[in-house]
Amino acid sequence: MPGGVNAHPAPDLAGMDKTFALITGASSGIGYQFARELGSRGYGLVVVSNEGAPLSEKAWILRKDFGIDVAEVVMDLGVQSAASELYRFCSERNYEIEVLVNNAGVYHDRDFLDDSEEFNSMILNLHVHTPAMLEYYFGKEMSARGRGYILNVSSVTSSMAIQRLSTYSATKAFLRNFSRSTHIELFGKGVTVTCVRPGAVATGLYNLKPSALKAGLTLGYIITPEKLARKAVRAMFRGRAQITPGLSSKLLAVLVAIIPTGLLKLIRRIHIF
Repeated sequence: MPGGVNAHPAPDLAGMDKTFALITGASSGIGYQFARELGSRGYGLVVVSNEGAPLSEKAWILRKDFGIDVAEVVMDLGVQSAASELYRFCSERNYEIEVLVNNAGVYHDRDFLDDSEEFNSMILNLHVHTPAMLEYYFGKEMSARGRGYILNVSSVTSSMAIQRLSTYSATKAFLRNFSRSTHIELFGKGVTVTCVRPGAVATGLYNLKPSALKAGLTLGYIITPEKLARKAVRAMFRGRAQITPGLSSKLLAVLVAIIPTGLLKLIRRIHIF
């Protein structure tokens, strides 16, 4: 339901370990692979998505494959109240969140003024307000315990202030800078904050033709969700501040960042992009 929590019955955890990893956007793609990585390490999972049926299916698979407790939360993370309601859900059930993965997001490629007011509000909440406030709520608990891990999913586009990516790249830039700042603030409290900046990932997000996807994977400028999740989780547990998987993604971020504004205007004028 919009702005609310629609959860399946919480598992009976009496006498069991209540240490959990919370993953947003866990019903498919990268988020699901994060859940698999953390489930394989023995964490109970709180998986969150606005897609009820796919989330239930993935939760069933996670329970079967890893023999862990999985709590499903169906909610819209693109509203202002989402973070506080999700935190309340976990607190009421005494779920101790040791790992927070802020993964939920929407890819966007459109002029800012061509979008609706509703969409612009949603993407700002989803990429900025909700992950920041989830880190605030759960980060406080982690700091009090002296242990915790936070993984924020940004994007290689966080270094690309270019047309049609105005809201997407800007909100991802917030996550990149926010993660670096809080990494420094929290490192002395036993809490690690890591930012992952993926480039192109082999999900349905980009609607690529199979031939283009195959070529990208072969040439290495597209990464699989499994490989991305594995690298990001490893970096998080090693205390890394930031990771940009793939040489091509690193090079792209550097090259695009130094393109002069005048050249970008020319590209716009002649409709190259």
